[in-house]
Amino acid sequence: MSKHGDRYIPSRAGAKWSLHFHSIDDPEKSPRQKQKEDPWGNGKDKPVYSALLKNELLEAEIQTVQYPKAEAQTPGKSKNLFTVTRLFDLCDEGDSVTSVGWYERGNLLAVGTQRGFVQIWDVDAKKKVSTMEGHKARVGALAWYADQISSGSRDTRILQRDIRACPLQSQRWLQGHKQEVCGLRWSTDHQLLASGGNDNKLLVWNHSSFRPVQQYTYHKAAVKAIAWSPHQHGLLASGGGSADRCIRFWNTLTGQPLQRIDTGSQVCNLAWSRHDNELVSTHGYAENQIAIWKYPSLTQIAKLTGHLYRVLYLAVSPDGQAIVTGAGDKSLRFWNVFRKARSQKESGSVLSLFTRIR
Repeated sequence: MSKHGDRYIPSRAGAKWSLHFHSIDDPEKSPRQKQKEDPWGNGKDKPVYSALLKNELLEAEIQTVQYPKAEAQTPGKSKNLFTVTRLFDLCDEGDSVTSVGWYERGNLLAVGTQRGFVQIWDVDAKKKVSTMEGHKARVGALAWYADQISSGSRDTRILQRDIRACPLQSQRWLQGHKQEVCGLRWSTDHQLLASGGNDNKLLVWNHSSFRPVQQYTYHKAAVKAIAWSPHQHGLLASGGGSADRCIRFWNTLTGQPLQRIDTGSQVCNLAWSRHDNELVSTHGYAENQIAIWKYPSLTQIAKLTGHLYRVLYLAVSPDGQAIVTGAGDKSLRFWNVFRKARSQKESGSVLSLFTRIR
């Protein structure tokens, strides 16, 4: 594996960090065990969900954090530290966190729970803004669109609500999956919503329909990993569970399947680079790896290992360069995987008319 600067290595900020949590219980499953695995790989329904925003790591069920000794500082370089904040604990309510999602334009955090609630928290104030009811089972997937929050549940339904509504009322139910909804993603232009289910289906919805406008049934296992390309309009990627192991690409403008990759492992998460046409995937059985792919050649340009159990959780930093991954080994790992944004230089060409206007 070739390296480009500090790319594809643990990030400097997190290279020596060992953040351990107590709520992950993720026994590995082989293909010989039941094929309909829990999309979260978690028999006790108490996974750790993490998000990265403004160099702050929030983890909703954190008990204790062990801070290792700081690395020796390189002269001329500032110290980069992470702040770990305890936001709340649902144990007293007999509930647990099953999903989280950041509001795109502020410091609101949506939290899905085991009992089917969606809570909205003001992270700066450390205050719960609202609790939304409606689902009859755990909420395992969340996706924001402006001031609307979409939630997917084990009750097989997707519920879309506007957080500005008073009182908070359901806007519309989306019914299409036969089993648990375990993945939700809005397209980059917020016109389409993709959902993945434990019924092996990938569905696409628009704003006006109560039924899916597209349905893809090529996967042979649960579809938890979903990602829309920020570089090509209508390009959607999805990944299947341990009985499938494939990343598939779809043209949602025509409804046609495109390419596929057999990764050899359960696909748990997908995320596109903001600056290059590259895709990161995280995996479970059998290698528990993190892979970087070049699109559309589908060349694997990096393979990262280190986690001992399936890499069920993934978040991308705000600058689009680093990722944080969480696994059943009760640790979070930080990686530099994507390049920095290329600097925009003025063109000297006579054809670039706008650069010559004064």
